[in-house]
Amino acid sequence: MTIKTAVVITNLGTPDALDKASVKRFLKQFLSDRRVIEVPRFIWWFILNGIILPIRGGKTLAAYRRVWFEQGSPLFVYTQKQQVALQALLGEKIPVAMAMRYGKPSFAEVLEPLLNQGVNRLVVLPLYPQNSATTTATSFYHLADTLSRRRDLPSIHFIDSYYDHPAYITALAESVKRHWQQSGKQNHLLMSFHGLPQVNVDRGDPYYDQCLKTANLLADQLGLSESEWSLSFQSRFGKQTWLKPYTADVLAELVSKDIKSVDVICPGFAADCLETLDEIKIEYCHLYLEQGGEALDYIPALNDDAAHIEMMRVIVEPYLD
Repeated sequence: MTIKTAVVITNLGTPDALDKASVKRFLKQFLSDRRVIEVPRFIWWFILNGIILPIRGGKTLAAYRRVWFEQGSPLFVYTQKQQVALQALLGEKIPVAMAMRYGKPSFAEVLEPLLNQGVNRLVVLPLYPQNSATTTATSFYHLADTLSRRRDLPSIHFIDSYYDHPAYITALAESVKRHWQQSGKQNHLLMSFHGLPQVNVDRGDPYYDQCLKTANLLADQLGLSESEWSLSFQSRFGKQTWLKPYTADVLAELVSKDIKSVDVICPGFAADCLETLDEIKIEYCHLYLEQGGEALDYIPALNDDAAHIEMMRVIVEPYLD
């Protein structure tokens, strides 16, 4: 049998349009995922539909309005650029597609045409460097659920993480150095990762340890001493304890130590999105300046940077032969 391989890159997803209905639909799908919110369904249904969606929907829409591109959501636009760039590197013989865990294009929309074209081997690269049940695992189960409707299943190579891959660390380090050359180096480098409820890690989620490994490898490659960088976690909501230290607390601590300028990079995000362009670049920048800081420079995600696309090629290449 002739092997025909396709590569699928996947990320979290985004609202389809900049309107209240689209944002609410996206949030409902995302926050209804049992691997994202591990709360009894009966209780969570009332919290989600009675409190979160009515309140958070409007706030999220306002945030998207601050960062929305003319072509669409930043996450969608950058993932699409990554797909095009990776396709160019791999050539026409290896189709490259993009799929989103929530929203469009869904796995079903993407996989059906590929399989109907004779693809019988899938190499799936979730663009989450650090593995978590809330991102990587839910993407795996959604992929499996989508394929469960078929009788002729393809072989699958599912890449669960790349948090310590040399090409990934190098791409991050190069992006930091380039930013320093172009914009100057601030007094401190803060590496802010997306947060996760502490209970998830207590139950065995590997995410925290992998974030710590990424941060230390990046600091080592940049030649930073312990006093020149920090790690933190952002994007928490609700009353439960999340992974610490919180980004807001670290920024306040830096000001208290008379560190008045900081560069912030978010190594866990493969593409700029709401959490980087609004939460970090706008909200936390405002908070830092309000507390007495003088400059907060956000270092963009790797997006469609050439080193990032080359990293993707290096990661998927062993599974293409």
